[in-house]
Amino acid sequence: MATKKIIAICQSGGEFLTNKDDGSLFYTGGEAYALDLDHQTQLKDFKHELAETFQCSIDAMAIKYFLPGNRKTLITISKDKDLKRMVNFFKESDQVEVFIIAEEAAARNLSNMPASRSSRTTVSEAAIPSDVPVDLMQTDDAIVLDEPIETTPLGACLFSNEEKHRRAATQWENIITGVDQRFNTFAEFREALHKYSIAHGFTYKYKKNDSHRVTAKCKTEGCPWRIYASRLATTQLICIKKMNPEHTCEGATVKAGYRATRGWIGSIIKEKLKVSPNYKPKDIASDIKRDYGIQLNYTQAWRAKEIAREQLQGSYKEAYSQLPFFCEKIMETNPGSLATFSTKEDSSFRRFFVSFHASISGFHQCRPLLFLDSTLLYSKYQGTLLAATAADGNDDFFPVAFAVVDEETEENWHWFLSQLKSALSTSEQITFVSDFQKGIRESLLDIFGKECYHGYCLRCLAEKLNKDLKGQFSHDARRLMVQDFYAAAYAPKLEMFERCVENIKAISVEAYNWVVNSEPDHWANAFFGGARYNHMTSNFGQQFYSWVSEVDELPITQMVDVLRGKIMELIYRRRLESSQWVTRLTPFMEDKLQHEISKARSLQVLLSHGSTFEVRGESVDIVDIDHWDCSCKGWQLSGLPCCHAIAVLECLGRSLYDYCSRFFMTDSYRSTYTESINPMPNVEKPERSELQEATIVTPPPTKRPPGRPKLKLVESVDIIKRQLQCSKCKGLGHNKKTCNKVNGLEGPETPPVLTGLVSEEPEGST
Repeated sequence: MATKKIIAICQSGGEFLTNKDDGSLFYTGGEAYALDLDHQTQLKDFKHELAETFQCSIDAMAIKYFLPGNRKTLITISKDKDLKRMVNFFKESDQVEVFIIAEEAAARNLSNMPASRSSRTTVSEAAIPSDVPVDLMQTDDAIVLDEPIETTPLGACLFSNEEKHRRAATQWENIITGVDQRFNTFAEFREALHKYSIAHGFTYKYKKNDSHRVTAKCKTEGCPWRIYASRLATTQLICIKKMNPEHTCEGATVKAGYRATRGWIGSIIKEKLKVSPNYKPKDIASDIKRDYGIQLNYTQAWRAKEIAREQLQGSYKEAYSQLPFFCEKIMETNPGSLATFSTKEDSSFRRFFVSFHASISGFHQCRPLLFLDSTLLYSKYQGTLLAATAADGNDDFFPVAFAVVDEETEENWHWFLSQLKSALSTSEQITFVSDFQKGIRESLLDIFGKECYHGYCLRCLAEKLNKDLKGQFSHDARRLMVQDFYAAAYAPKLEMFERCVENIKAISVEAYNWVVNSEPDHWANAFFGGARYNHMTSNFGQQFYSWVSEVDELPITQMVDVLRGKIMELIYRRRLESSQWVTRLTPFMEDKLQHEISKARSLQVLLSHGSTFEVRGESVDIVDIDHWDCSCKGWQLSGLPCCHAIAVLECLGRSLYDYCSRFFMTDSYRSTYTESINPMPNVEKPERSELQEATIVTPPPTKRPPGRPKLKLVESVDIIKRQLQCSKCKGLGHNKKTCNKVNGLEGPETPPVLTGLVSEEPEGST
């Protein structure tokens, strides 16, 4: 029985374009010839005939075709088995379109290819007929793209893997030119030698490899190729002194004939890592296999990334050793700053503190209010960053000081607060807002004395309430309980506070007792003695912590220097912006004042000969303008006249701005940003003698554990997930199908798991 022949319409010299409507590809231009194909046709014979027809080289030829019904993905023919598959796919057809792409045309197509709707395309996503054999998906040359391509999915499919590997290495063929070629370092020479061996397809071994000379020879026994390089006399340059470029061996293939060291892989991915810091190990392995035919596992790719990162950013270990020198440079370039560190008995790093003079000076123009918070770091040796931020006159965050410590402990918080007091050098009464745990309260009492005020972070308290009370509460009951707790915290008067906690008591006596025993004088406005200006949570400087999350994988000195640069830019930008302001108050505070003015228009003032006045509206309030006091407590809590005080002041014809806190004035805001953080030029490594005189600092003994780190949360997730509720017994944590009571079984019900808090805050809160 005769084998059926298929006419192959072979096209070359044109280009692929993308249909904008459905993303399919079509070929335009060039020439077309018809050739016969059948199951007996050999690929080498087919290529010879194509080469004669199109006058092109067999070695620079790529053969492609579309699967039946799929015009989005091209399949490569690189061996006889691929050619037979194509014939099988089209055995019911009389003809098949085949595309012959020469190397020059492929390069042109790659640059001119129109943008596709998606840069991720795999064979499985394409419309493959159901009768296609499974082993098609497993061929080396099936078009599978595991990562985004900058041009188009087709761009990665124009050459077979073997051709791409060869092209990737071609650029290194002349990286070593011969005797008298010079390099800056031995590391640079070794890297060039590694690339040169890949480009020429041989392996080598070192005969000498030290800080004075490098001698390498071909690994094949008897092959004369060798190279010798050493330092050029009276210079720091490395020079090739001898080289025999001839090989008598056949060499080895690039894919199997050399060992891909982590350092070499690191040097390859270094440039891409610079552009894409989140370059994933699985993508690294995929790229290396695609471009060089080298198979890496996840661990090898991850370690190569670490090496590349250190090549770009510097050594983590070296950064710790430079801390003493780095602290000196901070205080030298920014006089009045405080930068200090401490180590453990074994000289390993323990903690580092910095507060720049511009931050110290600016804080004295801000409200005496500091927010203390922490965030985990994800560098090689981990650690925690502790920070103190303030609120400027426009209610923006203002970085005051921060520290990197080996872990968050009571002792480290005590040290941080001691350094903070030393930096601020003030006897002014300061209000702190922070977590109530971690020993901060005891440290504040010990360092700042009883004169400071400590406001507990409302969010931290609510999370603890949520954790401690594991009773059987419905979703709505928990939502109302947390809402009442927030309302109690913001309540300015005692009677309002008591009304809110009574609402909690109606839901749960246990919750009521928890609230009453949680020291309300540290978190409720009705009892708190300090001035928080209605700032109830410690994560006020959220933008600062977002900066940290961007650089927390850098070596410690680089991370601190990047944060210094960001604070420097922040100060400059805000100084420039405030120079354009024309109001006496900062814009944010001016808007708040105007809002209170609009509310004051409907109020009635009963005049008096003293400084105390009665103001009537929805309620009756007493205003004492001499003591900046109103019975609604709004004036005292915010620092701006409330609507009742404004009504009185306007009746008296007095300027409202004379009764606003000085911290909200535009002049005070400008004074906050008067001082600048000075640049720090690149710090050269100190001489060895200087390092010997300085304190030795080594990395902490604890390293980042293996595996993927937990995701960083920008802020707490304030959500109560709705629990299952049984429609029969009304219990929580199960449905009627699994209900023990309905099924005649007795047993404990699954308690609800409270996973967070509702984010609603009471009306009128800030």
